[in-house]
Amino acid sequence: MTTMPAPPTGGHVSRLSRLALPWAVARLGFRRQVAYPQAALWGLITNSFFGLLRVAVLLALFGTRPQVAGYTPQDAITYTGLTQAFIMAFSLFGWFDFMRAVHRGEVTADLLRPASLLGFWAAQDAGRALGQLVLRGLPMLLIFQVIWGLNWPPGPLAWAQVVLSVLLAWACGFLFRFLVNCAAFWSPDAVGFGRFAWAVLGLGCGFLMPLAFFPEGFRAVLAWTPFPAMLNTTVELWVGVTTGGAAWAALGTQLGWTVALLLACRVTLRAGLRRLEVAGG
Repeated sequence: MTTMPAPPTGGHVSRLSRLALPWAVARLGFRRQVAYPQAALWGLITNSFFGLLRVAVLLALFGTRPQVAGYTPQDAITYTGLTQAFIMAFSLFGWFDFMRAVHRGEVTADLLRPASLLGFWAAQDAGRALGQLVLRGLPMLLIFQVIWGLNWPPGPLAWAQVVLSVLLAWACGFLFRFLVNCAAFWSPDAVGFGRFAWAVLGLGCGFLMPLAFFPEGFRAVLAWTPFPAMLNTTVELWVGVTTGGAAWAALGTQLGWTVALLLACRVTLRAGLRRLEVAGG
């Protein structure tokens, strides 16, 4: 006689249901990106063009020098390929989705979902980021590899550190973007504040130029901010500028800023929801 397996307990079912919703939301976010491949193609072409210009500028900076601030010309090409690949995945040019949801009152529907508001938006952005990485990020790296060749992490440990750093960079960046978008609870027109924040992010995360190229004093100031953890750390781990114990310390810094921003988002979101008024309610 065959014994039927016992049905899952209520607590187990509850845990599964809590995981099922974020997974479904992330899948939806991914599918939204892959639903428009033609738009992704034109975005890839545009990013490739500006990537070529950025490579030309950086190589001119090197001149005949074999190395600048620990970067070789090949490292600089790899840096450009990586930063171009992560533009959309990390939303480096701005993200106003949650701000619009607050201003339009759509956030009230999100509050009715059986999931935390922050977790719901994080899952949605994770799917979006993965879709952009697949559609535009990986092809960008392939283009750079074909034209110039890229430096790649040298072994399994280095790859594991890079993958972990990418995940932490996305998490840290998303939490910063969400925190900026929470300004919508206090201002009916917080877009200007957001644009200023993205400008600071582009400079501080190392997108405009490798942070190693900046003066030491400026780098010391940035070390007390979360911005390098949102991109520069990943690039330096990939090209091998940061290795050994320094690599683990950099990952620890990324994790620390992620936790700090998570706490800041929770506190700010709680305060913002107390101020929320939708249709006079």
